[in-house]
Amino acid sequence: MAEISAKLVKELRESTGAGMMDCKNALVETAGDMAKATDVLREKGLGKAAKKADRLASEGLINVVVSDDFKTATVSEINAETDFVAKNEGFITLTKDTTAHIQATGVSEVSELMSTTINGTTFEEYFGSKIGTIGENLVVRRFVTLKTGEDGVVNGYLHSNGRVGVIISASCSSADVAKKSEEFIRQICMHAAAMKPTFLSYTQLDAEFIEKETVGMRAEIEKENEELKRLGKHEKKIPTYVSKTQLSDEVMAKAKADIEADLKAQGKPEKIWDKIIPGQIDRFIADNTQLDQQMTLLSQFYVMDDKKTVSQVIEDKSKEFGGKIELVDYVRFELGEGLEKRGCDFAAEVAEQLA
Repeated sequence: MAEISAKLVKELRESTGAGMMDCKNALVETAGDMAKATDVLREKGLGKAAKKADRLASEGLINVVVSDDFKTATVSEINAETDFVAKNEGFITLTKDTTAHIQATGVSEVSELMSTTINGTTFEEYFGSKIGTIGENLVVRRFVTLKTGEDGVVNGYLHSNGRVGVIISASCSSADVAKKSEEFIRQICMHAAAMKPTFLSYTQLDAEFIEKETVGMRAEIEKENEELKRLGKHEKKIPTYVSKTQLSDEVMAKAKADIEADLKAQGKPEKIWDKIIPGQIDRFIADNTQLDQQMTLLSQFYVMDDKKTVSQVIEDKSKEFGGKIELVDYVRFELGEGLEKRGCDFAAEVAEQLA
């Protein structure tokens, strides 16, 4: 049997929120495999899914640049060793200039960026001189640029602390609708910055992932209900499904039939059913798409109108602007996501990237 260290148990506990002994037992069961142990805890309703962003240690800044015509937007992340550098005017200027240069040159990889020319020298030399001036190791970690045509629009949002940036592109039915949508797309970016969706649409969720999350989410709610029952409080409804992907035509037909049977049992006149059923169907979908609401932008309830999903708000705006708006691409950067602290300081992680 693999030796389970206290450090490994502590790491699993911090990432899942499960109890110490539950974590140890899960690690023993999976021979020390962190990913499998996390799944075991999820299936038993003993811990949340591991959230890497909660375990990260990194510094630096996210930056967003949107072109004046709202046809191109770039988001970048530049890392540094300490949080002090994020307040350094020289570093702040460097992040802005670098992001603008990325957009102007149209590069898509860090290696391409380093060979471009800026101020009469290679970007690699330029960036190296800034490292010498600022006095810390710096890394252009990643960047993405979104572009659109005449009938499209892009916009972005950078949170005031410089740790979260979002860019979104949309395809519109006309240049006029695209022009009218500029500020609206920025508002959607603000929503995404706050609500942290991972994907644009539920259609991007993998079937195996959905199946695993269905088990995990149901187990979590069952566990919560045990405590709610003990406290004499109203228990939460356990969903049959968690994603719209699972709501087939057969599932929706049965849901409608069940609603009609319930209305009949209540003695509701059939002539008013058509006024009641749509709302009940919407509630059924909301109750059975909790994974989509957590992870996909279009399925989340909009922060500026929490009675409607982002998708529904886009439909309303499309009608208001006299055309159609369709979100095409979505990118959200949070400072340090994916850079895990593995028992070493961030300076060592930056050095690894520079090597």
